[in-house]
Amino acid sequence: MHRAPGLSVRLKLTLSYAGFIMVAGVAMLAAMWVFLLHSVHPGLVIIVEWRTAVLREFGPITVVALAFLLAFGLLGGWILSGRMLAPLTRITDAARTATAGSLSHRIRLPGRSDEFRELADAFDTMLARLEAQVAEQQRFAANASHELRTPLAISKTLLDVARTDPTCDTGEVIDRLHAVNTRAIDLTEALLLLSRAEQRPATREAVDLSLVAEEAAETLLPLAEKHGVALEASGDTARTIGSSALLVQLAMNLVHNAIVHNVPEQGTVWVHTGVHQRSVVLTVENTGAKLSPQLVSTLTEPFQRGTARVHTDHAGVGLGLAIAKTITRAHDGTLTLTPRSAGGIRIAVELPAIPGQNGR
Repeated sequence: MHRAPGLSVRLKLTLSYAGFIMVAGVAMLAAMWVFLLHSVHPGLVIIVEWRTAVLREFGPITVVALAFLLAFGLLGGWILSGRMLAPLTRITDAARTATAGSLSHRIRLPGRSDEFRELADAFDTMLARLEAQVAEQQRFAANASHELRTPLAISKTLLDVARTDPTCDTGEVIDRLHAVNTRAIDLTEALLLLSRAEQRPATREAVDLSLVAEEAAETLLPLAEKHGVALEASGDTARTIGSSALLVQLAMNLVHNAIVHNVPEQGTVWVHTGVHQRSVVLTVENTGAKLSPQLVSTLTEPFQRGTARVHTDHAGVGLGLAIAKTITRAHDGTLTLTPRSAGGIRIAVELPAIPGQNGR
């Protein structure tokens, strides 16, 4: 939220208390001056007697004035500090509300920008991110439970059929159970990988994305040939810092996704690496069906698949792009999906570059 610049809280407190002390001092001096004007008269000729009379009459009034100034100062200071620290009270109340489990509350502190309002805005931003993450985790848990329940339910049905129907083909049941069990194992391993990918890599090293892309292309070349897809890899040396294993997994997921979700025959996958001024880019582009921007924006969500993609034999478990996005985020990068006008999709992963590449 953009705010116009304003005085800092420290300066406001300094000016407030300084002004209050000045008012109190002026009031005390004015009281002394008025008293002296009314106390001194021509009949007081002897100076000692005049001083004694002044002290005798001025002393009690001074005590009363000082007591009044003390009480007035405490009351005024309490009111002023309360008004100045009222935003902090609102922030504290919001923190207590969040601690109780409610993340939808926002402070929305009005006024110009100062330390308290910057803190309130930062707190609101944190609450918004936490609320989004909690909602995403709940949605992910519900989807994961549904996805895991499906193979278990199929296995139970097959076992019930094998137990109650003596005429069923046992070999066919075993083959189907094996396929279902394999899918459940793949899903579980993908969930574990996604969980690990959410954490920042403990071991970080220099990684060349061009070598990562080359390794992914060579590994998945047999799959591309099986699907009749041409696989082309090119690009410049693009070095970044991160986990080599996770970045290889990232490239494998993107290339595998591009091969599987392609046109039936004569498809193409392009893998390219490049270097920008402060970043390196891994781009995976493929031919395929035309996709709407609305659909493409959802493909990195867990268990999200395009309608045409679900009915293939290699639809996967719906976590490939979600894992890629998580690995990218763990490496302080960005993953961008763009539909191609001719069909298919272009996926670009941009990561921080190691300084000094190609003389930059």
